[in-house]
Amino acid sequence: MIVLVMGVSGSGKTTIGEALAAELGWPYLDADDFHPKANVEKMAAGIPLQDADRWPWLAKINRKLLQLEKQKHSAVVGCSALKQIYRKRLARGIRDFRTVYLKGDFKLIEQRVKARKHRYMPASLLKSQFDTLEAPRQAIVVDVAQPIEEAVAAIRRRL
Repeated sequence: MIVLVMGVSGSGKTTIGEALAAELGWPYLDADDFHPKANVEKMAAGIPLQDADRWPWLAKINRKLLQLEKQKHSAVVGCSALKQIYRKRLARGIRDFRTVYLKGDFKLIEQRVKARKHRYMPASLLKSQFDTLEAPRQAIVVDVAQPIEEAVAAIRRRL
């Protein structure tokens, strides 16, 4: 099984994804680690990525997920995957792909983003992420205002 933990920057993808993966005994993959240098430089400069920037990145993540599935490994991957078409690209060819949507309001997530130090994602890009976000129709929806332990327990019950 491949579990995608998705949402805007600051929604808790890494925190909840790592906690979920640890409980399940599965590897956690952070989609940020798959970005090419050009994407990182754009985001660090406060320039939102365009679809042309995303397609090779999403394809690279999908190849890794397919490799894990072929080796009969499950995994949790944290990725913004804000549009349905991005999630579809990530899931291409994977038999058991589940989506967890970390949902929260702008003010709460903005506070989190401003309070943290991310390697390249400035708070100024948060609005563009909310503008781009297409809430998934079929997903485990988790309220990001709840404690991490409760979020992980809710996800495990639904999986």
